[in-house]
Amino acid sequence: MKKNIIVTGTSRGIGYQMVPILADAGHNVLALSRDNVPISGLEITNCYCFPCDITDADDIKKVSEFVKDTWQQVDVLINNSGYIVTKPFEKLKQSDFKDCFDVNVFGLAAITQAVLPYMKKDGHVVNISSMGGIQGSMKFPGLAAYSSSKGAVLTLTELLAEEYKEKGPSFNALALGAVQTEMLEEAFPGYKAPLSAKEMAEYIVNFALTGQQFYNGKILQVSNSTP
Repeated sequence: MKKNIIVTGTSRGIGYQMVPILADAGHNVLALSRDNVPISGLEITNCYCFPCDITDADDIKKVSEFVKDTWQQVDVLINNSGYIVTKPFEKLKQSDFKDCFDVNVFGLAAITQAVLPYMKKDGHVVNISSMGGIQGSMKFPGLAAYSSSKGAVLTLTELLAEEYKEKGPSFNALALGAVQTEMLEEAFPGYKAPLSAKEMAEYIVNFALTGQQFYNGKILQVSNSTP
């Protein structure tokens, strides 16, 4: 069945790979990123895109207006946008923490608030987090701002699932391990991850389309290692 799906953070990496997978399966896709050029270049007829900074209230309003005027309903929201800072803790500025939390937590919350009025009980909100935000998982120096923001995403997911458990939609989070993306290369130059961005994109797409039948308020660790 054709669904209306919003994906954030689609200019590169996993988000970029998800768009053609969803569109080729016949779904309508709204691909959002601060830079819409990569997606617009794909020229997919059932894919809509426009520049959207999820930390900007005016841009969030554009998303609401698009859904109201074009779709009237959203079936799946994949909160994939991410911002990373890699610095030793003693060199982190308050602005570094703010930049991470603005995108990874506050922006995620803002677009979710905007889309929720158009989602039904069988809808699905998938928040992309990180193994770095999981209690007891391996932690890496230099990621204090990033990983703590991703930890906040996990708790927020659980809270929203509880708050909306009667009327929906379902909320789940995927805590991803290492994936070969531009962001990973920025954080760990030269590191070779076991999974490609396309492989992870295929997994996330499948989970986003079917996971709400089996899970709500759950944090799934998508990693082939156990740190």
